Amino acid sequence: MIKYRIHKNLFIYFRIFFQNLRSILEYQTDFIITLVVAIFTQLLGFFFLYLIFQKVPAINGWTLWEVQFMYAMLFISGGVSSLFFGGLWSIGSLVNKGGFDLYLLRPISPLVQVLASNVGINGLGNLITGGVILYQSLTKISMKWSFTQIILLVIFLISAVVIRTAIIMAANSSAFWLRSVRNTVPFFINTMSDFVQFPITIFPSGIQALVTFVVPYAFIGFFPATYLFSNSAWSIIGLLTPFVAVYCLIISIILFKQGLKRYEGVGN
Repeated sequence: MIKYRIHKNLFIYFRIFFQNLRSILEYQTDFIITLVVAIFTQLLGFFFLYLIFQKVPAINGWTLWEVQFMYAMLFISGGVSSLFFGGLWSIGSLVNKGGFDLYLLRPISPLVQVLASNVGINGLGNLITGGVILYQSLTKISMKWSFTQIILLVIFLISAVVIRTAIIMAANSSAFWLRSVRNTVPFFINTMSDFVQFPITIFPSGIQALVTFVVPYAFIGFFPATYLFSNSAWSIIGLLTPFVAVYCLIISIILFKQGLKRYEGVGN
């Protein structure tokens, strides 16, 4: 039964997703402009870090390409989340405009409908740029890759996507409780990811605790990088990344479902 529900939800998700993608691709000029702007924006961040390392050899012991690895992990996870699950950003609008009425009437999971309701083409640009930077960083960092490390890297990548998506889902689910037209919580939470473009050890302990325990963005890039490239006391924490991803996913789904119970529909 569970296997059938999973298969059904995946089938429905991709049907909705590809329908939305086709409608976007009908406007090819808009598609290309959005993609180019997204790539250019992320390249600016890359060159900003490059310029910093022209002045300093390392940041708190981290070299240019090790920091670029963190940067790439952040934008790959953000790119996948935006491209495939961009509908999460519409939760606030659906709550305030009564859009969930239609979703709840259909014999389909409301969460599946939300996830597939929007395709973020800018996410494709982030994904492409992040992928190129990740490849460059892995080739520039001097280390011998074992089969176990390659498997761990794949697990870290999947976990990063799950963590980023779960945080976005949880942040946007706040709309069920904060019924405001201008709910700034999701944007504030998303902005906090800027802290983990750099090693979190350069920040005060309060910020380190914030992005580790409260909003665990540090498990997207910093802790995986620490485990792969560093021998510091932080290294072993990187192995907790998959467990943090599962924890974040469970919490975000619970928040969404509990929030949906508070939804009152049109006219309330």
